[in-house]
Amino acid sequence: MTLRGETAAVTAPTPVGLMRAAVTDRFGDVGALRIAEVPRPEPVLGEVLVRVVAAGLNPIDVSTRSGAGAAAGVAGFPAVLGHDFSGVVIRTPYEAFRLQPGDEVYGVSAAPRSAGSFAEYVTVPAQQLALKPKVLSHADAAAVPLAALTAWGAVVELAKAHEGQRLLVHAGASGVGHLAVQLAAYFGAHVIATGAGGDLDWLRELGAAETIDSTATRFEDVIGEVDAVLDLAPDRFDRSGPLSLRALRPGGLLVTVPSGSWPTLLADAERAEVRATTFTTVPDAATLAVIARLITSGDVRVSVQRVFPLERMAEAQRLLEDGHVRGKLVVQVADY
Repeated sequence: MTLRGETAAVTAPTPVGLMRAAVTDRFGDVGALRIAEVPRPEPVLGEVLVRVVAAGLNPIDVSTRSGAGAAAGVAGFPAVLGHDFSGVVIRTPYEAFRLQPGDEVYGVSAAPRSAGSFAEYVTVPAQQLALKPKVLSHADAAAVPLAALTAWGAVVELAKAHEGQRLLVHAGASGVGHLAVQLAAYFGAHVIATGAGGDLDWLRELGAAETIDSTATRFEDVIGEVDAVLDLAPDRFDRSGPLSLRALRPGGLLVTVPSGSWPTLLADAERAEVRATTFTTVPDAATLAVIARLITSGDVRVSVQRVFPLERMAEAQRLLEDGHVRGKLVVQVADY
């Protein structure tokens, strides 16, 4: 497979029982990362063993590496992080299981409770993976699961996107944002997306009915009243969460991601006479299968800005931390 602007490194075969992985030796900056050989995980009970071809990067991965995010679940070092992946089934819980060895799948690992997807192999609870969309390469498929499940949960399950609804998506060009825009538009909502000026035409192509240049315009000055808001990065924007409360109609809904970034969220929402909630993704194979069908039909597409070899994991995470990524970043773990 030809990487987008990259040349994959040639690596020696990994000894039996071991695997290559990007590991972190401590909580901290990207200097904590290195490529190492670690024991290959073995599946137990309802787990599936998957050979990872590509792994997607998410903000939760870099925040956990730094000691925030899901760091409380890291049992020790060196730790293998990473949630998203696309790969090939190696072993299943039993012979007649719905997935079989050789099936191409995508899903979400159980990191950091167990070793994650930044490795040649990963063990995954069966309910957290589904057949990969056939129209996608492994690199593109690896960018989908966590971001799409987050977008689905916020837009479809919580905001219940529907025709006639006015729905504001902050950071519309982000990994979750660009999928949320498409899902909301698919279900008939009038989508208003904020983003940098260079992303606005693209956001309209994805289905946004209106766009706001967050680098030049204060959204609260032009937005009007909306029924729901999906705020994807309240820490990075100029009080986007609190200001969004004022843009909501009485009884409207604010969904804020990531959780924990706004301690007074519920009290502030109650004073504004609107509803509010944080959101944490709960991986689900059935929803992954629905998302795969939407991708296959062309109703939803994923954007991968760049693919890195696994050996350049630190560079990839540094780019994600710096921001200004359109869509997703992916690391190629193996050839396929």
